[in-house]
Amino acid sequence: MTNENNPFKSIEEKFLERQRAKQKTKSPSTPGSVKMPKAPIEVKKYAKLAVGITIIFALVLILVANVYIVKQDEYRIVRQFGEIKRVVKDPGINMKIPFIQSVTTLPKSHMTHNVSEEEINTKDKKRIIIDNYAVWRITDPEKMISNARNIVNAEMRMEEFIYSVVRTELGQLKYVDVVNDGDSSRGNLNDRVTERVNEYLNEGNFGIEVVDVRMKRIDLPEENEQSIYTRMISERQSIAQKYLSEGDADKQRIEAETDRKVQEMLATAKKEAAVIHSEGEAEAAKIYNDSFSKDPEFYNLYRTLQSYSKTIGEDTMIIIPAESPYAKVLTGYLQ
Repeated sequence: MTNENNPFKSIEEKFLERQRAKQKTKSPSTPGSVKMPKAPIEVKKYAKLAVGITIIFALVLILVANVYIVKQDEYRIVRQFGEIKRVVKDPGINMKIPFIQSVTTLPKSHMTHNVSEEEINTKDKKRIIIDNYAVWRITDPEKMISNARNIVNAEMRMEEFIYSVVRTELGQLKYVDVVNDGDSSRGNLNDRVTERVNEYLNEGNFGIEVVDVRMKRIDLPEENEQSIYTRMISERQSIAQKYLSEGDADKQRIEAETDRKVQEMLATAKKEAAVIHSEGEAEAAKIYNDSFSKDPEFYNLYRTLQSYSKTIGEDTMIIIPAESPYAKVLTGYLQ
C-alpha cells in the first residue's frame, strides 16, 4: 500500500509533529540565548518589620501586665519603692507605672476572727474559760498598713484589746450572771465590749473597726468542773427538797381544812337528823296515844305481846300454870 493510499498517514504526521514539539521544549537553550537575572531579596526591609512587630508586642505585654482591675469588695494599694502612693477604693480599671510601682490587695468586706481561748476570774473568784469571735473590717488601709503592717498583725492587736476588755467586764460580774445571758445585771455585755475595743483601736490609729464581738462558749477549767457540778447538784437537790417540804405542808393544811369542814357538815347533818327524828317520834307517840286511848284493853294486850317478843327467844323456857289465860292462848285452847 502506497503512502498516498495509506489512511493513517494524516494521523502519523500529527503524532510526529507533537513529538518534535515536545523535544523542542525539553531541549536546552541555544548558546546564543540570554538568561534574565533574578531580583535581589531586601533583607533590611524585613528585619526592620520584625523589629517593629517585636517592639509593638513587647509594649502590649507591658501595658497588659501593668493594668489592674479593682473589684467591689477590695482595696488596691499602689506602692512605689515600698512607699504607698495611693489607695484605690472605687471599682474599675486602673494602671500603674511599669517596673516602678507594685499593687497589693486588701479585703473591703467583713471578716471573722476566732479569738483564742483565755482563762478569766469572775467577781466571786470563779475561774472560767471564754471563747469569743469578732467580726471586723478595714476602714482605712493606709493607717492599717502604717501601724499594723498586715492583716495578721491587725488581728493580733485586736485580739489583745478584746481579751483586755472582756477580762475587765467579766471581772465585775458573778459567775451566775455571766452564765445567765438573760440576767439584767449582765446587760448587753457584747455591745459594751465592742464599743470599748473600737475606742482602743481608734486611739492607736489602726484603721480597722470591730463590728461585733460575741461569746461562742463559756467553759470551766478541767480541775474545777467536777466540784462545780457536785455543788450544782447539791444545790438543786436542796431546792427540790424545799419544794417537797412546802408541798407537804400545803397538803397537810388542805387536808386539815377539808377534815374540819367535813366534821362541821356531819355535825350539822346529825343535829338536823336528831331534830327531825325527835319530831317524828313525838308525832308517832301522839298518834299511838290517840289510837290506844280508844281501846285500853287492846293497848294492854299489844304492850304485853311486845314485851313477850323482846323477852322471849328461841332458847327461852317459860313455866306458867296451865289454867293461865296466856297458856290457853299459846296452846290454842279458847272458849
